[in-house]
Amino acid sequence: MKGAWLRRPTRVRSKIALTLAATGLITALGVMITVALAFQSVERESASQRAHQFLDRVMALHDNVFELYERHPEQLTILFSSLVSFEPNSQLYLLDDEGAVLAGSGSADWSPGARVRLALVRAAISQQWLGGYVRGDDPRQPDAWAIVAARPVQRSVIRSDPSAQGYLYVVSERSSLRFGQWGVFRSSVAWPALAMVVLVVGLGACLAGWMTAAITRPLHQLSLAVAQVTEEGLHGQEAPPALASDTPSHDEWDQLRAGIDLMLRTLRTQWHALRRLDHFRREGVSNLSHDLRSPLTATVVCLETLGQRWATQAHAAEDRRLLEVALRNTHNAARLVRSLGELAQLDEPSFELRPEVFDLTELLDDIAMRFADRALQHGVALRCQPPESEWLMARVDIELFERAMANLLDNALKFTPRGGHIALSVAVQKDAPQWVRVSVRDDGVGIAASDQARLFDRFYQSRQSVAPATGEGGKGLGLAIVQRIAELHSGSVSVSSQVDQGTCVSLILPLLAPPSVLG
Repeated sequence: MKGAWLRRPTRVRSKIALTLAATGLITALGVMITVALAFQSVERESASQRAHQFLDRVMALHDNVFELYERHPEQLTILFSSLVSFEPNSQLYLLDDEGAVLAGSGSADWSPGARVRLALVRAAISQQWLGGYVRGDDPRQPDAWAIVAARPVQRSVIRSDPSAQGYLYVVSERSSLRFGQWGVFRSSVAWPALAMVVLVVGLGACLAGWMTAAITRPLHQLSLAVAQVTEEGLHGQEAPPALASDTPSHDEWDQLRAGIDLMLRTLRTQWHALRRLDHFRREGVSNLSHDLRSPLTATVVCLETLGQRWATQAHAAEDRRLLEVALRNTHNAARLVRSLGELAQLDEPSFELRPEVFDLTELLDDIAMRFADRALQHGVALRCQPPESEWLMARVDIELFERAMANLLDNALKFTPRGGHIALSVAVQKDAPQWVRVSVRDDGVGIAASDQARLFDRFYQSRQSVAPATGEGGKGLGLAIVQRIAELHSGSVSVSSQVDQGTCVSLILPLLAPPSVLG
């Protein structure tokens, strides 16, 4: 039990450590992903700005691209190729007013009839004043996107229509970072960020370890205190040493420690008070039972003597009837006093069993022979069922075992009408071979389901308090004694019953292992 308590703080520490480690790893991963996305976003915005600046220089130096395209398209291609040589990984295109590609740099390879969406072209034109970047169409790969920039182009001749006659269109950046950019990212951002993250995670791990130890150390001490109380009980007078604090900090742990200490002291006070009251109760019941036995015995003797004197007197018939009622009630009171004394004796903490190894089948045969005459007088058939197993040895206190079986047979005889049957049986539990079940089964009036839950409570009597077979009332102590005897043998009692069909009460006791198993 104590070891089970000691393992709990370890599990708490492991959970806290794993939670902090997982949090640190997730945080590090999130930081790395955030840094990578931020770096990529910065690179794309930088590429967009370079593209816009490139177009501004081209527009400032060459304002006759349309005339050059109409007169010498090959020279325009050469011009575009020479211009983009200063902007690596970029392609320059001339578009008409509907977005169709008219010309491009020499390294650009677009399919005939390639076209870009004018909405994205206009967005790229307006984006030069807003910052950020625009993802537009790439004539070389219609299904892909790229970072683009654009400028409206007009013919150099004077026209009344100021609208754009076409567009200069730059494809500057693909959707993914290039190898060189990844190298820059790793050298300037990734490794420093990773080193900083590792440093932060390491410091966080050290801090988390210190926090875990600081949190779980008082918890471990409290677990030791609870384990000590669980193992030793509330018999001691002093608080467990684990509840003492050498350096009180007046934090929540100290408040909890002080609360548990106060609770244990209160429980000890109440425990000792209850023990004194229980000892007084048991001692009082035992003394009362002992003191009442002598007068009750003397009363029974006197009543029986009067009965013998009035047995031959015809005029004393009414007196004999009253005498029989008084004698029956006196016998009931004597049995109640004897049961109270036995129960008080069984409840004593100092009571010890005198166990011996016996064959339960032989014990049941002896008990059946003792009750054979009473069963015959009641008109009830009493028999022992043959055992299903040859080895039915158990370590029992013979006197207590016979007392328990006598109580069960008394109840069975009371509630079984004439012509009924009572069966004694002993068998190994099918679902638990280490236990043996000793049963008393009758076909009497049975017990209502509402009464079965409290059947073993002391002084509880069923609603059918008068036994139909004998006319005698129950005392509410017979089954309580049976249950206490079973508990002293580390066993239990079970009951199954149906009204008008009978009752089966079983003692479940530990079965002694056969010699083959012991060997």
